[in-house]
Order: sequence, then structure tokens, then C-alpha cells
Amino acid sequence: MAVLGLSESSSTGEWERLRGLQYSSLARVTVVRIVAHVVAALATIGIYFGAVHPAVLVSWFLVLCGTLYYGATIDKALIDVDRRRISRDEVNKQTLSAVFNALAWVVPLAGFLPFGNSIQSLELWAVVGVLMAAAAVMLPAVPLANLIFAGIVGAGSLASFAFSGNYVMSLLAALFGGVVATGAIGNARSFLIARIAESAMAEKSEVVSMLLREFEENEADWLWQIDTARRVRSVSPRFAYALGVAPEDIEGKPFIQMIAGAAWDTGQFPSSLHDLAERLKRRESFSNLLVRVTINGQQRWWELSGTSKLTDSGAFDGFRGVGSDVTEQRESSEKIAHMARFDTLTGLPNRMMVTEALGEAMRYADQWRTRCAFLMIDLDRFKAVNDTLGHLVGDQLLARVSERLKSLVTDNELCGRLGGDEFAVVIRDASDHNRVLRVANAVIELLSRPYEVDHHTLYIGASVGSAIGPRDGTTVETLMRNADLALYRSKEEGGGQHSGYEPALHALAEERRKLEFSLRQALERNEFVLHYQPVVDALDETIVSFEALLRWNNADHGLVSPAKFIPLAEDTRLIVPIGKWVLREACREAVRWPSNIKVAVNASGEQLLDPGFVASVVEALSESGLPAQRLEIEVTESIFVRDATTARHALEQIMALGCGIALDDFGTGYSSLAYIRNLRFSTIKVDRSFVQGAATGSPESLAIIRAVVAMAESLEMSTTAEGVETEHELEVIRQLRCRKIQGYYFGRPMPAQEARALFQQNTLSRVNG
Repeated sequence: MAVLGLSESSSTGEWERLRGLQYSSLARVTVVRIVAHVVAALATIGIYFGAVHPAVLVSWFLVLCGTLYYGATIDKALIDVDRRRISRDEVNKQTLSAVFNALAWVVPLAGFLPFGNSIQSLELWAVVGVLMAAAAVMLPAVPLANLIFAGIVGAGSLASFAFSGNYVMSLLAALFGGVVATGAIGNARSFLIARIAESAMAEKSEVVSMLLREFEENEADWLWQIDTARRVRSVSPRFAYALGVAPEDIEGKPFIQMIAGAAWDTGQFPSSLHDLAERLKRRESFSNLLVRVTINGQQRWWELSGTSKLTDSGAFDGFRGVGSDVTEQRESSEKIAHMARFDTLTGLPNRMMVTEALGEAMRYADQWRTRCAFLMIDLDRFKAVNDTLGHLVGDQLLARVSERLKSLVTDNELCGRLGGDEFAVVIRDASDHNRVLRVANAVIELLSRPYEVDHHTLYIGASVGSAIGPRDGTTVETLMRNADLALYRSKEEGGGQHSGYEPALHALAEERRKLEFSLRQALERNEFVLHYQPVVDALDETIVSFEALLRWNNADHGLVSPAKFIPLAEDTRLIVPIGKWVLREACREAVRWPSNIKVAVNASGEQLLDPGFVASVVEALSESGLPAQRLEIEVTESIFVRDATTARHALEQIMALGCGIALDDFGTGYSSLAYIRNLRFSTIKVDRSFVQGAATGSPESLAIIRAVVAMAESLEMSTTAEGVETEHELEVIRQLRCRKIQGYYFGRPMPAQEARALFQQNTLSRVNG
């Protein structure tokens, strides 16, 4: 039914394609069909001339010619339907033209037969039968039109013969019509299959032609061909272009000579070129063979594929193949491979290559029963440089560090960058244990020297942790982990030193891990408590404020020292939620004190850099109802080293609320008058080390305290002396005119209940004295 066009069993697009293949061929046989019908019509007129009135014959002939003309115009309109969509309306019009043509031939069958004899009837039937058969043969593209023509004409013949009583001819007409219809359908199916195959072949040919055009137009690809003597034949223009010579200068030349360059004369071929020559000699086919060639004195990389040619008799007749210049791809892949193994900033081997080198060193040590070593290096105070001067200066500093490390290593060592400010040294043969110590000490000494970077004189240091293989680990991962543990110990002890791995470090690391785990649950378990240390007026010794100090009592670890858990909280950023809790708790407690007593809360750098810190201060004040003037935030100078802009912005917002800002430990770290100039601190706290030094008569300590007090008074700031423990220290501090005093002499940090009890006493001075 799909062949006849009566159903659409496939997709719409496929149906239109089938119809287009069928109907586009009609126009090619239109003239032949018209001639056939005209000849048949003239024969019919000749048969019945004299039996039928001439006017009737002429009228019938003109009607027939009209149907032929109508059909020809439709066929002409369908000539391009193999390249466009054919509509159902166009199909219906073509079918209708077949109906008109068939009805025109029914006229002589129905109207002329009664006027003639039996011979004339047989002659007319012969003419009509020839037309039916010719249509089935000449018009396989439109089987539906053929069936309609054969059906209508056959039915007319059958009816005419039956009406005249000639039943035998009626039967023959019916049989002949059936044969013609069956033949028309079969012929149409064969025609359509052939046209589909032709179309598919044309599409394939077009695709192949397109691919060949693309291949020939691609300057990176070419065709090559050699004969049995391995001489170039049938030179393609692209191959000649790749060689940089004219095609006529290549023809007949040895293929290897054309691509070997100077190596042809010396015979010292690159291994890849030698491999190609051997394959050609052995007549072996090859694919994507990478060959280093020399073209006009330049080293290039070609990718060649070739297969042997055979004659009709099966004899070897040379090689043919394709080639392309892959020099750029090869160089890019080498760059990628280099980037995968080397650090782009410093040019040192990266972590992957360091790991591979350590693995090789461990295999060497195992094979020769020697030792290897792994040194992990971390730069001290690098983060301060990076945060204050920017990443550009930090990157330049890392490059200078790498240059110094390169100058230290010998053929027995490999130095690399693990990432950030971490470096490593792999010592292949560390049988001499002093070699590890010498390298570690040399690294610390050399990296601690000043650097001149972008008009800045920078001072950093280095901490080193080492592990010896296979003593401290039999795998790369174990050795690196143990060196890291040793490095952590060096950092904990203040940096600038070398620590070797000891088994006890695992216990310390495990203790730290357990402590961190417990610290993460401390808030939920309500294990934190605040103690308060009084700060008194230096003149009348009345309490003016309390400093809130955090204490942690854990069920597993007991009372943990703040010096132990505070750094851990800062490293893990748990200090942010813990600090938020401290603020809320301190404000709640301070509301219970007399209205003239302030509370001071310490804030770490991690808290100040947290975007929600100011909001947490506002929340603590609003929940407790404590006036902002009674809250003082204590910070150290180290916060300005990390990110001075962010820290200053946060402190300015807190001061805008009305809170005070105290600068703790002034003079012990990265002291800079810029901090005091840019921020109006309410208090400057003098560190305990200066107080003790002043009490012992240290000129430096006395001078520093006098300078701080004078500066604070001129800037309308208060001063607090920390760590006052004796009456002598108290007298010295009074003489130096510090306004406030804090220390064990007036009270140790105490629970909230004891702090509140102090306000019940009539005399508040020398609480602990």
C-alpha cells in the first residue's frame, strides 16, 4: 500500500522521499506517453472511420488530447519533487488526470463497439490492451495511476463485451486487466527499490567526495606512495608541500632520504625513523607511527600510516598511505606532561614527581640495603607576607625560596614543591645520618636569610620535619605522613628548627585527633565555662572591669589548658562558634554586675575575619540587654598581619556600636604605630614580660612602658598592665602611670559566682593580697 501511495507506514519524511523518487520520473516519459496515446487514437479512428460519424470521432479525439495535455502539465510540475516535498494535493491531481484519460478511452469501448463488427471490436480491444500494457511498462513510477487506468478501461471493455453478448471476450478482458494490474505493482516495486538504492549510492558518493575534499584541503594531511624500491611515486601536492620542495623534485627519490635530512649521509637515524625503514623493508603495514623527521634542517614529528599495494596477480607493488605533521601536538603534549610533573610557579618538581622520586628512592634503598630520607619543609611567617603584601609578592618570594633550595641539592637529592608554602627534599642515599641533619640545617639557615622582593626586605624562616626510610616507614605514604608529624612538632615548638620522626609523635597526633573530636562536641555537651579576672584602678584599686577567660572541662581529658585547646580551635575554625558562645555568656553575666563595671572578651583573628562576627556582637548585646559601652573587645596585633583591611573594617563597625577595643600584648609581635593611628583603641594592654622586666630594672622594659603610657595619654587612651603579681611590681607600675592593673596580685580568674561576690565586699582592693 505504501508503494501505491495509499498508506504512510514510515515516517512522513520517508513517505515524501518515496513519493518524490516515484513522481519525479514522470516528466521523462510524458512525450512518449502522449505519442503512444495519439497513435492509438488515430488507429481507433481508422478502425471506425465510416462506421461512426466523423464529427463524433474528431470530438472524441479532441477530448482525449485535452486529458493528455492536462496530464502533461501536472507531470511537468512534478519534475523537481525528488528535491523538495511533494504534497498530497499534487498526488491527487496526478491521479485525477489518469482517471480523465481512462474515461476518454471508455468512450470508444462503450460508444463505438455497437456500430462495428466483431473484427473491429477485436481490433479496438487490441489497441486498448496495448495501451494498458504499455502504461504498466513505461510508467512504473505511478502504479496507482496505472491501476486506475487499467481498472476503468478494463471494466469498460468487460461491460461492452458483456452487453454485446460476447462473454468470452468479457472474461478475457477481466483476466488481462488483472495481469496488467499485478505486473504494474511488481514493476513499480522494482522501480522504487532501484531508485532508493541509486539515491543511497549518490548520498554515499557525496559523503566520500566531501571527506576526500576535506582531506585534500587540510594542509596537515597528505597522501604518499612508494614503489618496490621504496622510491616516491605519484607525488601529491600536499606531500610536496610538507617536504617543502616541488613535486617534480621528489618523484623517484628514496622515501627515507627525503625525510632523514643529514642523517641520510651519516646513517645515524633516530630510532623512530629506523623503525619506519625496517617496516618498509619487511613490507609490514603500520598505523599512526610517530616518526621524527628532518625537513629543511628543522626537526619535525610526522604521524604515518601505510599499507602494502598488490598487483592483480597478488604480487607486492610498494606502499601507499597517509601522513600528517603532528609537531605542534607533540610539543603541546610534552608541555602538558611537563606541567603535570613540575610546579608552574617555581619550576620545581611538583607533589606527583616528588612522590615518584621518593618511591624510587625507597626501591633503591630496599635493593641495596641502604637508607633514604624525606624532608618536609614549611615556611615560617610566609602567610603574614602573603596577607599583608599580596599574592604577587608572595609568589615572587616563593620563587626566591625555590632558587635557594635548588642551590642546596646535589645529584643525590631532589627538591620539590608540595603546594602552598610547603616544600620537600628527597635524599636518595641517606646512609650517612649526618647528611639529613646537614641538609635540614642548611635549609633552615639559607631560607632564614633576608629576601629583597619588590623593594621590600622580607624575613621568613623554615621548619623542617624528616623521616628515614625504611626505618620510619616502608611505604611512600607512611614516610610522608611521619615526616609531616615531625614537621608539626617543629612548628609547635616555635618553628625555625628541625625535628626527626619519633614513634611517640603518633601518640601525640592521636591525642590531638581525640582532643579535636571532643572539642567539636564541647558546645553541645555544655563543657565550656567562663572565668573572670578583675581589672582594678591603679590609684584607688577599685574594680573597673573583668576579663572573660574560657575554660574547658572534658569528661575524657579533664581540665584542658587554654594554651592547648585555643590554638586547636583556631586551626579548625571551631573558634568562631565557640567565640559566639563566649560573647553571649559574658554579656549575660555582665548584666548582673554594677552598671559601671565592664566586661572584656578576647576575639581571635579567625573571628574577626568571619563575616558574621559583627552580627554576633549585636546579637549578644540585644539578647542580654547589656549597654554596648560596657563591652570591650580585646584583640592582638596578629590580626592585622593576616588581613588588616577586613579586621579594621570589622573593628570600626564594633566601635560604631559604642563598644571599646583593647589592643592586647602590644609590643610583643608585629608592632606598628599604623594600627593605633588608624583605630581609636580604648585601651592598650602592656604585656606581663615588660612588667616583670620593669620590676627588675630592665632599661628596655622601662623605656617601652613609658613610651606606651605617653602615647596612650596623648591619644586619650587607657593603659592596663598585665601580670602584676607582687607589691613591688604594683609600685613600679604606679610610678610609670599605668591607669589599670590586672594580675594575680588582685585576683586570679574565678567563676562567675565568686566574681559577683566581690561586689558584696566593702573593700574591693587587693582581693587576693
